Amino acid sequence: MLSCARKKNIILATAESCTGGLVISALTEISGSSDVVTQGFITYSNQAKTANLSVPEKTITNHGAVSIETACTMAKGAVKNSAATIAVSVTGIAGPHGGTAEKPVGLVHMAVFNRKNSQIIHQAHRFGNLGRNKVREASVIAALNLLLLSIDSDAP
Repeated sequence: MLSCARKKNIILATAESCTGGLVISALTEISGSSDVVTQGFITYSNQAKTANLSVPEKTITNHGAVSIETACTMAKGAVKNSAATIAVSVTGIAGPHGGTAEKPVGLVHMAVFNRKNSQIIHQAHRFGNLGRNKVREASVIAALNLLLLSIDSDAP
């Protein structure tokens, strides 16, 4: 993934809530990642999402922190507030508590925003109540796959 980003002159950032930095950690685990990874935003609280990623309070109030709207705005905010070309965001309910009938434990929204073409890709996953660690691990894998999809689809 990083070699493909390097070839296309793509700079990456992450905007994470429920994963708490696991996505950026996975990216920076790779030697030479500093060529293409600029930064990660860990925005666990709603206030952090607003302050660091420019997510309007109204978006969180109207749609919730775990929503397509918040995930997309987080990805856009990570690009806006960094040198990144592409950013991936993750926001969800890892559990074991916090779920509702409408938004159960294991619901995770993620998005990728591409500065070059203003394309946004969103995915919602319902991993189920697998346990906190498994939901977070599944979220990291899905986020990296979504990021790879965006890098692959980026025009050369």
